[in-house]
Amino acid sequence: MSVFNRNLNISVTQKVFIKNPDSSDLGKKIISGAIDLIEDLGFEEFTFKKLANHISSTEASIYRYFESKHYLLVYLVVYYWAWQEYRLQLRLTNIECAKERLERALTVLTEKIEEDSDFSRINEVKLNRIVSKESSKIYMNKAVEKDNEMGYFGQYKAVVQLVSDLILEINPTFKYPHMLVSTVIEGAHHQRFFAEHLPRLTDFIEGEDTVTTFYKGLVMNTIITD
Repeated sequence: MSVFNRNLNISVTQKVFIKNPDSSDLGKKIISGAIDLIEDLGFEEFTFKKLANHISSTEASIYRYFESKHYLLVYLVVYYWAWQEYRLQLRLTNIECAKERLERALTVLTEKIEEDSDFSRINEVKLNRIVSKESSKIYMNKAVEKDNEMGYFGQYKAVVQLVSDLILEINPTFKYPHMLVSTVIEGAHHQRFFAEHLPRLTDFIEGEDTVTTFYKGLVMNTIITD
């Protein structure tokens, strides 16, 4: 169990870390410092040596928590999807209309992340940027099957499954719910990145969240005309 704020209990599989970073002040500094540095430098330039300098600690101390920077990134991504699953459950509570539940879920998956007052030890805006830019590195590699067997992608799969089930409530015969949901998630990340860095690859309309509007329309039109 990993807890990063006073109000929410966000669980991260123990298989990811050697020592639970939430078990000590140093572990919490490792996570918050890693988020700052990876977001600032990029994952390729990020090292445990730089992290140790950043948090005034030692590389050896960081290795007591994580086997490598790869697994530290896995930890951050798993944590992010656990948080997103929590947000989905919160937004869907007591909503009876299937269409409204799906629209709310799509908003959670595609909206621009803002700072959350529930969180006291991490910057969820920076974490979202890391997931958008770097998360493919944890599965676009030769160890993906082994990592999958270890359950590292279970939290992401849970989010995709939750929203896929909402799609099937509306159209039980739709054949590609998981494909559609994962396309929405990855596509929304790309479009947010394009909006910030390559704006001619996306569309901007004053007063409109074009990313969320686009993907809501895409999903609804796809599942209704199937």
